[in-house]
Amino acid sequence: MQEHKKPKRHTPKEAKLKAANFCAYQERSQKEVRNKLYDLGLYPNEVEEVLSELITDNFINEERFAKAYVGGKFRVKKWGRKKILIGLGPHQLSPYCIKKGLAEIDEEEYIQTLEELITKKAESLRESDSFKKRNKVASHAMYKGFEADLVWDVVKRIVD
Repeated sequence: MQEHKKPKRHTPKEAKLKAANFCAYQERSQKEVRNKLYDLGLYPNEVEEVLSELITDNFINEERFAKAYVGGKFRVKKWGRKKILIGLGPHQLSPYCIKKGLAEIDEEEYIQTLEELITKKAESLRESDSFKKRNKVASHAMYKGFEADLVWDVVKRIVD
């Protein structure tokens, strides 16, 4: 029978250094860093202490995280607001930070991205029935997290 090795318990000082490197690599939410600190074997009071030091030292900034997350998911993955909101859920951010993050999306750029997404999908489909084609295109855009009313406005305008 295989024995499970207990993970090494780090001192708060070692854990803070590891967490600082974790945060320096990319923006992290408090939730992610808290989980990381628990994985490093810290006790709850130590976790909160290290967490507050990292916030004080500006390694963790929830507003900055929200902006980076929203910007990345929108520009790189072409996600709509609804899917981004769902993705932010597990990070347990304040409504203020979520609002600030979503404000990073320029409305014109949002519509343009949706139009490009719809055009690309419509061109890729070999569907002769325009009703079916519109439904498939709209479903794809909604799956990507764009709002239904906005999707249908653009689909009616673009897809023949």
